[in-house]
Amino acid sequence: MSWKRPSEPVRELIRQCAQITVNPRAEWLEELDAEVLTASPALAADPELAAAVGRSNRANMYFWCAANVRDPGAPVPPNTGPEPMNIAREVARRGLTPFTLDAYRIGEAVAWRRLMEIAFELTSDAAELHELLDVCSRSISAFIDGTLAGIAAQIEQERDDLTRGTHAERLETIALILDGAPITRKRAEARLGYALTGPHIAAVIWSDDAAGDMARLDSAAESLGHAAGVRPLTVLASTATRWVWTPTRSIDVAALRDSIDAMPDIRVAIGPCGDGIDGFRRSHFDAITTQQMLARLRSPQRVARFADIELVALITADADRANEFVHRTLGDLEGAGREIQEFVRIFIDEQCNASRAAARLYTHRNTLLRRLARAEELLPRPLAETSVNVAVALDVLRWRGR
Repeated sequence: MSWKRPSEPVRELIRQCAQITVNPRAEWLEELDAEVLTASPALAADPELAAAVGRSNRANMYFWCAANVRDPGAPVPPNTGPEPMNIAREVARRGLTPFTLDAYRIGEAVAWRRLMEIAFELTSDAAELHELLDVCSRSISAFIDGTLAGIAAQIEQERDDLTRGTHAERLETIALILDGAPITRKRAEARLGYALTGPHIAAVIWSDDAAGDMARLDSAAESLGHAAGVRPLTVLASTATRWVWTPTRSIDVAALRDSIDAMPDIRVAIGPCGDGIDGFRRSHFDAITTQQMLARLRSPQRVARFADIELVALITADADRANEFVHRTLGDLEGAGREIQEFVRIFIDEQCNASRAAARLYTHRNTLLRRLARAEELLPRPLAETSVNVAVALDVLRWRGR
């Protein structure tokens, strides 16, 4: 593409635009993330991939802006840094089509709208605006095209690398089992090195820091095996995710929490126990549901079992209606603070037995009763009439982390 250097006044305007957007406001980034996830439901349902695309969109914005601060109006080379290349690995290792690349076009549109707003604030000269917007439009489009081409090439390279190893065979076998394909149990067991009879508990282990040390994921999978007392089956689902199965009926969750305490970016979602191939499959899907709920609620909890979140996952599937339910059920108790909410939650959990609840909270019974009396003042309706709904609403708050 031939590239005509813009006039000096327009170069200076481009530099000013880039200087403003190279350090974007928090609300700009929130808008970028929101529009990308709203337009890509499949992306929003995958917390790891959504986070990776968000990081890559922000890296692209910074890359283009920094280039135009240095040399305003000059062509910007493709971004082949770690963020977009990580997207290529994620797409390839999940066996996906490059549908996620559409998120870059959405990000491009959001950034372009913001840049136009800034441009109109900097000048009202029609000729300068025309030249500025023409140059920036062509520059951004060429930059995104080049970056996407680089990602596409890397996806093909990653796929080629994967098909040469045993990883591809394991992942393919898991995919066949999860899809209910007619693969025989003996063949699947031979390819996985894992018995599909008996009990299974599935888990999803992932990292919030895709650029971090992924060896911690394997350490966490080993810790899960120790907590279950067995050797687990571990599959590399993506760069920052491991799918794990343990042939056991229980996992010592407290021991697992202790083991991963030193790995603050590691999170674990655990499915229920199931038997045979159907249980292997069902436990995995429930672990995925648990992971998705943690992501949807932006929960600070690092280890979660499906058995503990099943009802909350159902309630929060529609975020707006879930928020309305919490507001309507708790009233002023919603903003009353974690301590009083926990007193009420434990009281209900102990079947409204004050003595048992006080013992569990390591507090005096009279202290508990005072907290409950205060809660009654804050609730829209008496606790005795709404204890089930209040318990569910408080559980939503607990997992939501606020």
